[in-house]
Amino acid sequence: METEGDAVGTSTRGFNEGRYQSVQTLDDYEGLKSEARAIKEDAIERLPELIDQLRETVESNGGTLYIADDAADANQYIREVCEDKEAERVVKSKSMTSEEIEVNEDLEAADIDVVETDLGEWVLQVADESPSHIVAPAIHKSREAIADLFNETFDPDEPLETAEELTMFAREQLGELIEGADVGMTGANFITADTGTMALVTSEGNARKTAVVPDTHVAVAGVEKVIPTVEDLRPFVELIGKSGTGQDITSYISLLTPPVESPTVDFDAPDTPLSETETDRDFHLVLIDNGRFDMREDDQLRETLYCIRCSACSNVCANFQHVGGHAFGGETYSGGIGTGWEAGVEGLDSAAEFNDLCTGCSRCTTACPVEIDIPWINTVVRDRVNRGEVSELDWLVEGLTPDEEPGGVSLQKRFFGNFETAAKVGSFFAPVSNWAAGLGVSRDIMERFLGIDARRELPAFQRETLKDWFENRTSRVDDPVRTAVLYPDVYTNHVQVERGKAAVRTLEALGVDVIVPDVRSSGRAPLSQGMIATAEDHAHDVYAGLAEHIDDGRDIVVIEPSDLAMFRTEYEKFLPEKSFERISEVSYEVMEYVFGLLEHGADADALSTSEGEGVAYHSHCQQRTLGLEGHTEAVLSDLGYDVATSDVECCGMAGSFGYKSEYYELSVDVGSELQGQFQTDENRDRTVVASGTSCLEQLDSLLSRPTQHPIQLVAPRR
Repeated sequence: METEGDAVGTSTRGFNEGRYQSVQTLDDYEGLKSEARAIKEDAIERLPELIDQLRETVESNGGTLYIADDAADANQYIREVCEDKEAERVVKSKSMTSEEIEVNEDLEAADIDVVETDLGEWVLQVADESPSHIVAPAIHKSREAIADLFNETFDPDEPLETAEELTMFAREQLGELIEGADVGMTGANFITADTGTMALVTSEGNARKTAVVPDTHVAVAGVEKVIPTVEDLRPFVELIGKSGTGQDITSYISLLTPPVESPTVDFDAPDTPLSETETDRDFHLVLIDNGRFDMREDDQLRETLYCIRCSACSNVCANFQHVGGHAFGGETYSGGIGTGWEAGVEGLDSAAEFNDLCTGCSRCTTACPVEIDIPWINTVVRDRVNRGEVSELDWLVEGLTPDEEPGGVSLQKRFFGNFETAAKVGSFFAPVSNWAAGLGVSRDIMERFLGIDARRELPAFQRETLKDWFENRTSRVDDPVRTAVLYPDVYTNHVQVERGKAAVRTLEALGVDVIVPDVRSSGRAPLSQGMIATAEDHAHDVYAGLAEHIDDGRDIVVIEPSDLAMFRTEYEKFLPEKSFERISEVSYEVMEYVFGLLEHGADADALSTSEGEGVAYHSHCQQRTLGLEGHTEAVLSDLGYDVATSDVECCGMAGSFGYKSEYYELSVDVGSELQGQFQTDENRDRTVVASGTSCLEQLDSLLSRPTQHPIQLVAPRR
């Protein structure tokens, strides 16, 4: 889990910032994403029909379409094409699908020289490394590292130093290699069934040269790249560059409809007009299954096939920014969507190697240009990995644990997935439980058997829970304007009880009668561990516990954003449609709810106001995904606070992730950016507030001053 250096983080954050700016130029970004998704949904649904149409189109153009069952089948066909041409050299443009089938190795084993013509891919070929990013394969290489590589490998007359010198050197080297190539191989970002047109989206001109200079062109693509018509390319051309690298449009958009009878280039006769050269071209389109048709029939992995390989999910991911694709990736694919691809084409073992690096923060869902629910795919894969471990004692584990999972779930995941049970025990025996848990021997045991890092401070359970406190008091609202149910999430009920009390006092001060029900945890904890059956069981219990309140027209107010995200998004997968609509439509984040009350005439003077007190605010990942961080900023500003909102997108804690020994250092590494921002001259004296439990825990460990939830800041003084 060591980081690959600053190069990955700098580049991915740059791509991400570029995306934010670039999509603002679109009139209807969300509408364009929905249009792109609809095209992919339709294409995958009609895939066999579209492939048949594409075959007729390609063959009528004089080319050949081959459907390869797997990597070996594809490589055999490509090798035979090259051998028929007596090819000594194949030049390739960038293609992740060719990486997937490892065609380079297969051709080289047949004594055929293979040259990558994409600058990044060529750098890695020279270095004998694999790509670490779907779009920018050598993103982990700094300019200095590339200069050292080229100088050592090629020993140029003058040492290469600048980016311009490196690029020009590569251009000269590759130009000569392309000129003498016998076969050109490309990928294809999209292929239209109606005309056989291939869209190649690149940052360099090498793909065009690769496709047209040799007289034989082999295009390699997964079957999912087929879309119905040329007109369907429009939303993808608009989105792919903006999503991947933050460019308004990628440098080269090449639309090739390979005609067999078109002129070839004769470099030995540069003065001969193209019209007088040979027109005998050979074109082969190799469409690869390699597990994709099985993914198409898999209700949970099917969405992976909508992916357009833009890398937005990698660029926006804090963990990827810090470790890169060699850690956050499998045999071929990396980043958030990489789990789905690896599970589909390589198998669960490959996906399991990096699946836990996805924390489910959901930032990638809004970044994805085709609206793929990437966290859900990762959760499904995690669930399948969990179920792959079996033993003769599974029946015993299943009988002793309070969940719906098979015995194969690891002890660590089972503990965090059942944290509600641990919290109940912790509160019941507090403060003795807190003392015992803090003993050195206890920390050693927890680290050894549960993988809880001994360097991470444990939560302190409260003997009096929020529910206990609430049951021992009476409402202080004589003539309520509304009645709201304050959802007692596990941390608010057992650990951060003061923020729960602050929420009650705040709502009551604004004229709201509050109810704190006895209801189960949302299921977020087991879901984060891939324990889907348990999460679904929680969802049904929570809905049953809240249904009578919804029937009575009461609002559901939630303090923890990840629990609200369950109610508004994940519960759609667990509850009947009507039940999901009922709970999602009446659920609110607490500061969102306070904002609404103030907007509708509630008395702001009933809350704690300020005359310019400085506040440093960090919003929770899922709060931002839901578009709710602005409500907190508005409330604090309206009450007179001077708010400086962090633009760091992730604290690095991510629930249980920051507790796990194997990820503790990565968690702190990610959090260091937020730590640095809150310790600047502008922010070091500000009161620190954060909306999420994980954010507060991380900030407490990284900063020397206390933190609190925004609701504690605005609650009426006692």
